[in-house]
Amino acid sequence: MGKLIYAANVSLDGYLEDATGAFDWSVPDEAVHQFWNDHERGIGTSLYGRRMYETMRVWEDDDWLADEPAVVQEYAQIWRDADKVVYSTTLESAPTARTRIERTFDPEAVRRLKEESAADLSIGGAIIGAEAFRHGLVDECVLLVCPVAVGGGKPALPLGVHLDLELLDLRRFDNGVVAVRHAVRRS
Repeated sequence: MGKLIYAANVSLDGYLEDATGAFDWSVPDEAVHQFWNDHERGIGTSLYGRRMYETMRVWEDDDWLADEPAVVQEYAQIWRDADKVVYSTTLESAPTARTRIERTFDPEAVRRLKEESAADLSIGGAIIGAEAFRHGLVDECVLLVCPVAVGGGKPALPLGVHLDLELLDLRRFDNGVVAVRHAVRRS
């Protein structure tokens, strides 16, 4: 059975993006990128909301990768090798390989996907992540806390949901980013 892991870059004040929708403050250096590579290598299926998927699908294209560092090129291959489920009512089709579109987020279907999966699953995006938390589907939370406060925007964790967490791991990077990994405790 796979675990469902919510993973995100987050500002110190708890946002995925600022009030204008920008998240350029979370661009990883090489060490942080390697952390994400190592994390994503264990993921068999990624669950995305439409906006997160549209941000991530750049990894399907080779055009811009030729002059990028090896760690960036490696991430592209890791991303391509994972299955992707995109929750969207507006996308007609997925332009990336190993991707399927689901019109609605069905908690029971996600539970079955976890039960049938030999590898862990990740979930990315504030809205779809909040749904997974509300339905008790998230097993772990991996947050890379960036050394910036953006003052508002899209919260990384769902509002109105109480979560009891157990610290599993913590790592500090030279650029000031701190990675925290928590298990979600079940009541």
